[in-house]
Amino acid sequence: CQSISKCCEAAAGAGAGQLGAEGKEPGSGGPEGQQCVFCRIARREEPGTALLPCQYEDLVCFRDIRPGAPHHYLVVPVEHMGNCKTLKSEHIPIVKRMMEVGKSVLQRNNFNDLNDIRMGFHWPPFCSISHLHLHVLAPASQLGFLSRLIYRINSYWFITVSVMHVNFPSGFQLQAENVMSFQHFNCV
Repeated sequence: CQSISKCCEAAAGAGAGQLGAEGKEPGSGGPEGQQCVFCRIARREEPGTALLPCQYEDLVCFRDIRPGAPHHYLVVPVEHMGNCKTLKSEHIPIVKRMMEVGKSVLQRNNFNDLNDIRMGFHWPPFCSISHLHLHVLAPASQLGFLSRLIYRINSYWFITVSVMHVNFPSGFQLQAENVMSFQHFNCV
């Protein structure tokens, strides 16, 4: 685990993960936003990354460059947001939309078994990019050994989002064991 942490910290770069108010990196419109690869992708400044159709203007979706499953997509807010550790109840709508985009991109790519998917976030310091991004993987049953480790359900480094019944009336509850629980929200 220490080597994973060191690898992620090195990939994130110096100063990554230092967040200001509202879960955004200071100056996200400035140099930090310019250096963030997901911000550049969202602004269509990375010609090597094809954006997939997305029903929301405030989100983008694209294939992961190191896929852990036959279908591995990232859903990313266009506006720079910090990692999942900064999520608050006011972020419920964007997380809901991120999940909807994940499901719809799978369905557009002829994957309809929503019982065999995994959606989630890497928990700091185990995320290489300090910009909120939802991993959408399918079929989860075909994850290889390393992918099963990296995207392990509710581990210390990866927090899953349930697709069938996601509940939360009062917002996120980030528990001490880093399990994200939700109440009263149905994303089906």
